Amino acid sequence: MSNLWKKTANDAPATDDWVLRFTVGDDHLWDRRLLPYDVRATRGHAWGLRQIGILSGDEYDDVMAALDHVLASFARGDLTITPADEDSHTVIENALTRRLGDIGKKIHAGRSRNDQVLAALRLYLQDALLDTGQRVAALCEALCGVADRHSRVLLPGYTHLQRAMPSTVALWALGYAETLVEDLAGLRQARERVNVSPLGSAAGYGVPHLDLPREAVADRLGFRDVQTHATAVQLSRGKHEIAVVHALTQTVSTVNRMASDLVLYATSEFGFVDLPEAHCTGSSIMPQKKNPDVLELSRAAYADLVGDLQRLLVQPANLPGGYHRDLQRTKEAVMQSLQRTQDVLSAVTAVVSELRFVPERTESACTPDLLATSHALEQVVDGVPFRSAYRRAAVDTAGEAAPTPDTVLGTYSTPGSPGNEQPDLIRQRIAEADWLDGG
Repeated sequence: MSNLWKKTANDAPATDDWVLRFTVGDDHLWDRRLLPYDVRATRGHAWGLRQIGILSGDEYDDVMAALDHVLASFARGDLTITPADEDSHTVIENALTRRLGDIGKKIHAGRSRNDQVLAALRLYLQDALLDTGQRVAALCEALCGVADRHSRVLLPGYTHLQRAMPSTVALWALGYAETLVEDLAGLRQARERVNVSPLGSAAGYGVPHLDLPREAVADRLGFRDVQTHATAVQLSRGKHEIAVVHALTQTVSTVNRMASDLVLYATSEFGFVDLPEAHCTGSSIMPQKKNPDVLELSRAAYADLVGDLQRLLVQPANLPGGYHRDLQRTKEAVMQSLQRTQDVLSAVTAVVSELRFVPERTESACTPDLLATSHALEQVVDGVPFRSAYRRAAVDTAGEAAPTPDTVLGTYSTPGSPGNEQPDLIRQRIAEADWLDGG
């Protein structure tokens, strides 16, 4: 083991093993995801050192080749990160030093673990948010598919969990799809916010003697900008992560409500949907059970994300300026939230893609009383004041024919109302979200 923060190999007294375990925690596990991004950021930093003469041209070429070797070894599984290594930064620098000797020892000039981890994390977050956005788009398309398959299937609309007015399966699906499109905007904004380079801020107070080409390095790494003042970098730690997890929480809150609908609709009492067998589980004692565990766990994920968001809101609170080890915990919270969100989106998309509503059950639940508002407004068209029509419509509808698609859908003309759903509008909005192409 070689701790990069030890001044010499013979420092005494040695740090107790329990202290290393306590301070490292699960960081080494999360850094296995960050290592390729840490390598990428190290390439950019090495290029900057080459520009100011700290690395010669040949030394720079040797560093690039050594970093290629690190990535290849990591991909093969020959290189990993253990608790003894602490993090990806140690693994990379030690690998360069073993391979290149003194050249490898030069690579950390002008940077700290503080700006190094943020550079790797922000590169990772951009890719992870892009992946998350693409999964949201896939769920939107699956919901549009539900609307296409059930274009004229009636479904009771509910307020206070009481049947209220006729609706349609397509309107149910596209309501969630349109809300997810709005959630996409939050993911895009979070991705834009983290797209700033911290490199050159070092431990938070800049780099003496070395005039690092911060803007050029940022541009080379694909960052849109640089955080100019070195002290702003550590002050933003946690705040950027809050923006990301808040956007994720908004997205999963939409999925949470949709999952709740489907869990309810799948009960025997409702029987509105037939969930795919492959996405349900059974009971260890009751052989007849078909349980919507995937939807229930997806619904529960919202509470996990709220917990992660709360951690991020509280963790940096009351800390003085500068870096504190407390901030290490922000990395786990944001990366864990991203993984949870991606898993939920994939799981729910799989269910929705094969979702089938049962028209016999949904339409039989559309009883004549659901037409009361329609009867009132029909009188309004004939010139009756609404409150008078409202009272007249509030009568017993016993004996009246039940609503049918033909009798209901023809009474609406406004876009986005029953019978006037527009799945292609959702698809168009997804297509216009050009950032999902990686831009």
